[in-house]
Amino acid sequence: MEEIEVIEESAIARFFSRYRTHLTALATLAVFCMVGFAIERLTTEVRYEDVVQALADTRISSIVLALFFTALSFLALVFYDVNAIEYVGRKLPFPQVALTAFSAYAVGNTAGFGALSGGAIRYRAYSRLGLTPEEIGRVIAFVTIAFGLGLAGVGSIALLAIADEIAPLIDVSSWVLRLIGGAIVLVLAAGVVLGRGGRALSVGRFSLRLPDSATWSRQFLVAAFDIAASATVLYVLLPQTAIGWPVFLAVYAIAVGLGVLSHVPAGLGVFETVIIAALGSAVNIDAVLGSLVLYRLIYHVVPLLLAVLAVSATELRRFADHPVASGFRRIGIRLMPQLLSALSLLLGVMLIFSSVTPTPDSNLEFLANYLPLPIVEGAHFLSSLAGLALVVAARGLGQKLDGAWWISIFSAAAALMLSLLKAVALVEASFLGFLIFGLLVSRRLFRRRASLLNQTLTASWLTAIAVVCVGAVVILLFVYRDVDYSNELWWQFEFAEEAPRGLRAVLGITIISTAIAVFSLLRPATTRLEPASDEALERAVDIVEKQRYADANLVRMGDKSVMFSERGDAFIMYGRQGRSWIALFDPIGDRSAMPELVWRFVETARASGCRAVFYQISPALLSHCADAGLRAFKLGELAVSDLSTFEMKGGKWANLRQTASRAQRDGLTFEVVAPEDVPGVMDELAAVSNAWLSDHNAKEKGFSLGAFTPDYILAQPVGILRLEGKIVAFANILITGAKDEGTIDLMRFSPDAPKGSMDFLFVQIMEYLRAEGFAHFNLGMAPLSGMSKRETAPVWDRIGSTVFEHGERFYNFKGLRAFKSKFHPQWHPRYLAVSGGGNPMIALMDATLLIGGGLKGVVRK
Repeated sequence: MEEIEVIEESAIARFFSRYRTHLTALATLAVFCMVGFAIERLTTEVRYEDVVQALADTRISSIVLALFFTALSFLALVFYDVNAIEYVGRKLPFPQVALTAFSAYAVGNTAGFGALSGGAIRYRAYSRLGLTPEEIGRVIAFVTIAFGLGLAGVGSIALLAIADEIAPLIDVSSWVLRLIGGAIVLVLAAGVVLGRGGRALSVGRFSLRLPDSATWSRQFLVAAFDIAASATVLYVLLPQTAIGWPVFLAVYAIAVGLGVLSHVPAGLGVFETVIIAALGSAVNIDAVLGSLVLYRLIYHVVPLLLAVLAVSATELRRFADHPVASGFRRIGIRLMPQLLSALSLLLGVMLIFSSVTPTPDSNLEFLANYLPLPIVEGAHFLSSLAGLALVVAARGLGQKLDGAWWISIFSAAAALMLSLLKAVALVEASFLGFLIFGLLVSRRLFRRRASLLNQTLTASWLTAIAVVCVGAVVILLFVYRDVDYSNELWWQFEFAEEAPRGLRAVLGITIISTAIAVFSLLRPATTRLEPASDEALERAVDIVEKQRYADANLVRMGDKSVMFSERGDAFIMYGRQGRSWIALFDPIGDRSAMPELVWRFVETARASGCRAVFYQISPALLSHCADAGLRAFKLGELAVSDLSTFEMKGGKWANLRQTASRAQRDGLTFEVVAPEDVPGVMDELAAVSNAWLSDHNAKEKGFSLGAFTPDYILAQPVGILRLEGKIVAFANILITGAKDEGTIDLMRFSPDAPKGSMDFLFVQIMEYLRAEGFAHFNLGMAPLSGMSKRETAPVWDRIGSTVFEHGERFYNFKGLRAFKSKFHPQWHPRYLAVSGGGNPMIALMDATLLIGGGLKGVVRK
């Protein structure tokens, strides 16, 4: 019975692990639906006209103060990033950090979900400024934890100080509030004490190095200032009330925290529900709703518009010569697509929501004098569909798709015209004109040719679209709550009857949104990859011969698929394992083709329902991977020896010199067999290879390692060792026509090869390559080498360093590093990049299985 229960629990765990993203999306949508129901119940006595009047009654001085405190809040937010970068031990130019942080928070506050998150903005910008993926991850973790702890700290202190005033608002005993606040304060204080001096705080197997006391204090002041300023933005917009600012600060902190925990985009609805529930008994709800609308506009929309304007200014040519503007422009190239994506999403939502709200009577009277009713009705309906088009295209803008740019520009232009025809909505038209300006200024950034129809919308985007649709329904029910709903409403067409127009708009966007979601979820996925054809291999080999990286010769194996650039001057070689499309190394060929190839590979994999993985890539590719939405994880280090300084002289080469001398005394001789002469020794090479495989109980590998196949061996020179005329060891030498780098792939020995033959073979091949004019010798990668061991390192690095230190029973990690170190190489980091927030462990396991030829091959070494 116990065994059955364990099996069932395991099955349940696997189910939740497999469908975690989809279940989270459904839970988020369910929360939002409950929030919508709660708002409807809380605002039973409120009418839309009252909310509009409350907005109109807001004083100009209150709006000016709200803008001032918004500026103070975002100034504080900039210092989150400043402190985070100082914490990771780096120094970056303040203007670029300020622009990045401001843009990240402008997008994050407005969009609020993964596809447009502030973390993605930081990754794109800071990778351009030279931060490694590990450092960027620590920066993102720092600002996220700092905000959470700051929010908890400010809220708990406020609870302790004013529990008696807050308790009646939320119908909870004051002593319970003080107990909760005190517990949070004690936990935070314990963390400060335990982590003082930068010590590590360990809980089980998890270890985290906390900031020192100075960093704690500085960051808490920044967080407290930010939260206080942002709370004041809403406070000054509220009508005069008996609720004091300290009480409101605590309510605001709770509302923001619940909004974040709900996972609803931007906390939409959740934040409003908490504020209304807390203040409804002390302030008129219509006034609260009006203040909340203004708060969203001022604190969320205005910063996003300013960020787009600032980056747009850097795109104008006349500013390019100024040093500061030039730095902004480099960052702006990375930020602009994300900013326009968020703005497109925001304006799309605005158009959809405006389609379910009534037009002012004066505007309708004006339109009735000049336009026939069908034009107004049609403009109203089509405007909502243009809004939906902007929402869908927003994802493509973030990915720099030219098709998304065209859809956005046409949809925005159409919506601008329709907004005038349906309601003379000048503010709405101004926002759309601003989007069109930003799109036109940044046209050159959207060069990626990818069909929007070939892309699958992620769960977060489908959730966002669903939230928008549900939000439109909630607003419709709120605005027209006094209307008696009947089937006749669908067919009423009159200037004065606006509820039917809202109903038809909601029906239209719901039907089309559902169709988009069904198409995205049920579209067939391509599941089979074909190895490269002979013609494709010939083209790839021609490209390999003209570039410098010797490892690119692995394409000659013919076991990988090949994706060429549009000009045919570069390619990616890749394979598939499970649900992973795995690209090997950086794209090969013209470096200018890198961005487009990376993007096309990621989109093609996604269209096939798979994750994109880049295996053993260099730091040069990281920024392009970041642009395509991939996360990078350190995989190990590549050892490269400088052949120009390779001489078997001096003390550091003593051991290798002695090994080489011993090998020569044992009778070993070395020679290089040219490709045209390899057929004459092929049988002997095959005998050595078979003996090596049998002795090691191994099978041939693939993908990132070559296998002993005649075509592959015949393609390049082979270095051989002879003992009494018999071949006892060999290695195929991979080279290109650029003569920059040489390396070896297959290196095999017969059981009777003398001890030290491996070192001798390496030394002889290196001397041969140096004599031939090659500059470098690639000794290959040492897996998990060079992983950070600091407490502040990402979890991935700490796991990797632990496996490197203690995983000798599974793989000779330390021994391989030690062997390569004998040749005194320079060590270059290599990374694994994974798309879509994928699990790096699954991607790495898929790569391992692909190399080993399946599970059996991995088990057999």
